[in-house]
Amino acid sequence: MKIMAGNSNLPLAKSIADYLDLPLVDASVRRFADEEIFVEIHENMRGEDVFVVQSTSYPANDNLMELLISIDALRRASARRITAVLPYFGYARQDRKPGPRTPISAKLVANLITEAGADRVLTVDLHAGQIQGFFDIPTDNLFAGPVMSADILSRHADKNVMVVSPDVGGVVRARGLAKRLNNAPLAIVDKRREKAGESEVMNIIGDVKDRFCILIDDIADSAGTLCNAAEALKAQGATDVAAYITHGVLSGKAVERINNSGLRKVVITDTIQASAEALDSAKIRVLPIAELLGEAMKRIADESSVSSLFD
Repeated sequence: MKIMAGNSNLPLAKSIADYLDLPLVDASVRRFADEEIFVEIHENMRGEDVFVVQSTSYPANDNLMELLISIDALRRASARRITAVLPYFGYARQDRKPGPRTPISAKLVANLITEAGADRVLTVDLHAGQIQGFFDIPTDNLFAGPVMSADILSRHADKNVMVVSPDVGGVVRARGLAKRLNNAPLAIVDKRREKAGESEVMNIIGDVKDRFCILIDDIADSAGTLCNAAEALKAQGATDVAAYITHGVLSGKAVERINNSGLRKVVITDTIQASAEALDSAKIRVLPIAELLGEAMKRIADESSVSSLFD
């Protein structure tokens, strides 16, 4: 078993390697003067079971090309099996046609990864579960729920917790977390999105009065939804509001927006390497996910059950 890291999230790759007590593959990923990406592997890969850890986060296109070129290099080096480990799968929000003459980019990216030579994919909290079906190779979609629930129970067990989905589409995820939190009650934010990156909270479905509300979502990009939802929940009588997010994209003025919001804390996992601004924020905390990924990778290498991680 070998672990190779791209440049998108080296700290996470090193944490996974530490958990598995393995060194990272000796490889260099560099750029020519015109920004073309070049990958060179400095050790024998023939017959090896290789895991390439690379989130396709910002800059998404550069990191995606690094992943594709790394997979191609490993295939040409005669690796026995190549698993693309994408803690964050970019382009996942383009999983359908929202209007005429628009692409389904998530399927395109799945095709690119497959054609590059990946034998299987490992990812965390896909934006839409059906994206697994976009791949023609085995795909394991891990859930951050167990890591989040353990953190919530250790920090907020004494509070009157209610799990809140920031939209109707996230109800299944929220219900799964609520079940892990000793069947905590569930509420839903009914919102209307006028255009991408902007949302307007319309109504709260559920009684949140005197509750410690925990918003759960897979992606926080502009953070507008989270901040609007927090204000609406407090207006309905919630005592406090925190958020647990798998992928902290946090683009543009998202961190500033969180700092000025009614959110007590936003907890993000390290599927995406947090920016310096996010790390400096008193309202943002990073929850490590290397152990979950490392254990899944070990089970894939051992040909044992991955789904039993979530029993």
